[in-house]
Amino acid sequence: MRKKLVFILGLIFLVTFLSGCTEINEPITKDSEGIWNQFFVYPLSWLIINTAQLFGGDWGFGMAIILITILIRFAILPIMIKQMKSMKAMQLIQPELEKLKKKYSSKDAITQKKFQQEQMLLLQKYDVNPMAGCLPIFIQMPILIGFYHAIMRTEEIQGHSFLWFELAEPDRFFILPILASVMTFVQQKITMKGQKNSNPQMQIFLWLMPIMIFIFALYLPSALPLYWIVGNIFSIVQLFFIKTPEIPSLQKATTARSGGKKR
Repeated sequence: MRKKLVFILGLIFLVTFLSGCTEINEPITKDSEGIWNQFFVYPLSWLIINTAQLFGGDWGFGMAIILITILIRFAILPIMIKQMKSMKAMQLIQPELEKLKKKYSSKDAITQKKFQQEQMLLLQKYDVNPMAGCLPIFIQMPILIGFYHAIMRTEEIQGHSFLWFELAEPDRFFILPILASVMTFVQQKITMKGQKNSNPQMQIFLWLMPIMIFIFALYLPSALPLYWIVGNIFSIVQLFFIKTPEIPSLQKATTARSGGKKR
């Protein structure tokens, strides 16, 4: 969990640094140069503008962001399912991991090296990748920052409102930051259901991510927390209605352990 947190923070810094090389006040057009502009910002800007035209009116851009968010979530759904599969696998091998921790409980370098080797063999045995849970964030972070640039640099969006907020301005009533934070917490809580709540690192991450999202949403254009809220609602619905894929080898091993205990 610590490595995952470091990875996420490092990814946020890297993408922010790379995107920061582009002038944020420069309007985005089809003639804008640079990989970031051509492959991230302009396609999102073009998609938002053309989708907004389908709805028309002042609410067009807000509805466009909601629809595009849902489309993006459907596009990365296979990756989300892979994440669910990885998390399910990690839950199933927890008893084996606990045995290894007890076996190699000594903190000396040699024992810990053996523990790392045994842990790696166990993960390879069941084809479990603990970093697979980072894939959705790895995919979404460039999209999120691309949204930020598209919103700030698309002149057509400026001045448009949706519900009670201006899309290109922070929510002055702080409702969106609160909703974004709460929905992040709920989504993580449901995702972690069935895992060991005693893990202090997981508990830190459970609270740290909503706090980070709240702080970011206070200063970012309202369109971004809107994107984040809709995405979290999609994830929550997905967790309830899409069955986590089972892993036959792990299920068989788990069933065998349970059966042995019953006998």
